[in-house]
Amino acid sequence: MPRTIIEPFRIKSVEPIRWTTRAEREQLLQAAHYNLFLLPAEDVLIDLLTDSGTGAMSTHQWAAVMEGDESYAGSKSYDHFRDAVQGIFGYRHVIPTHQGRAAERILFSVMCKKGDVVPNNTHFDTTRANVEFAGAEALDLVIAEGKQPGLAHPFKGNMDVAALEAAIARVGRERIPLVMLTVTNNSGGGQPVSMENVRQVSAVCRRHKIPFYFDACRFAENAYFIKLREKGYAEKTPREIAQEMFSYGDGCTMSAKKDGMANIGGFLCTNDDLLAQQEKDLLILTEGYPTYGGLAGRDLEAIAVGVQEALQEDYLRYRIASTAYLGNHIAEQGVPIVQPPGGHAIYLDARVFLPHLPLEKFPGVALAAELYLEGGIRSVEIGSLMFGAAAKMDLVRLAIPRRVYTQSHIDYVVEIILEVWRNREKIRGLELTYEAPFLRHFTAHLKPAL
Repeated sequence: MPRTIIEPFRIKSVEPIRWTTRAEREQLLQAAHYNLFLLPAEDVLIDLLTDSGTGAMSTHQWAAVMEGDESYAGSKSYDHFRDAVQGIFGYRHVIPTHQGRAAERILFSVMCKKGDVVPNNTHFDTTRANVEFAGAEALDLVIAEGKQPGLAHPFKGNMDVAALEAAIARVGRERIPLVMLTVTNNSGGGQPVSMENVRQVSAVCRRHKIPFYFDACRFAENAYFIKLREKGYAEKTPREIAQEMFSYGDGCTMSAKKDGMANIGGFLCTNDDLLAQQEKDLLILTEGYPTYGGLAGRDLEAIAVGVQEALQEDYLRYRIASTAYLGNHIAEQGVPIVQPPGGHAIYLDARVFLPHLPLEKFPGVALAAELYLEGGIRSVEIGSLMFGAAAKMDLVRLAIPRRVYTQSHIDYVVEIILEVWRNREKIRGLELTYEAPFLRHFTAHLKPAL
């Protein structure tokens, strides 16, 4: 097998990106209150803020877009969308939403009440916010290895099954409306969950009669990690692995902006007929009719193609290898990252990278700001600003959009990270000047700390 990573596609259309000077970036960062979410996208050279909705669609997806049926009810595009999703996920009811957080809001609004507890391996930001908005507690139960960034483990996204059993015994089954498993585990470094762990969590849920749901945003990447790392799956296709994984659950939420390979969209799945009706009633109130759910017919068509393209083995081989390429090149020079490299992103360990900054000075945000100042790279903090006191780590995520950047772009990112690493002692901390009551990291204002 050749060592050179090549993109399994040819470029058919290009979008120019704009260079800025460091002096310009200093002014831009100050105007954005040191929050990279508030930067104009045109002032970013390499945008690794998120892989959500930022990918490039294929020629097959664009062709499908032209087939979009924009009928308000009973659109044939919904039929294509539903059939494609059911062919992989297998659930009886497929409810489209405009993106993943809408699916989360509907699910938790219907299933949760004040005082409930929702276990997960690790809730991501919108998942946690929607659980808490419903009055429930978001409980993270990732295995101990998943809390140690530098430790290599093949499935650091696994849920601690003993801790799940203990939580059920402690709070009582009646206070746990569902258990959720995030694949791959985004907040913990894009780390996969093993099929064995899926089976074990499912068995606990079955025994206690608790519904078991997936946060399935990066299901294809998780399936490929199982193929690479778990005994008995090397000869199975990613599609077969995904189908088995979902067979152990009762439903899922999904942002199709990730492994749906689309720029917008999501869905909510369940096998429960009564629950599905309640969810559709709420969908009609806030999202749209159940056969479009806030999406245009063309978006449904793009997702129907995209969820299948995400499982293509040539694409997944390239996707996982190119992400590891970035992680391995900086780790070889001593840069602390979450090990092993994840599927969609590399996570810098800001606490180790900037040990001179206390947590109240937001080391992850400070490091992300410096990457932008040095090279125009936009990333995102996953730590004390995003999760507050619930943060177990302070990470900087460099999320790689699907089918967008080439290896030379990634080589440039490596150079910038290493330059920042060499000058890390000079990086100053930040302090808050404004924060919103929910999801504060999206709109927070900061300034250099004294």
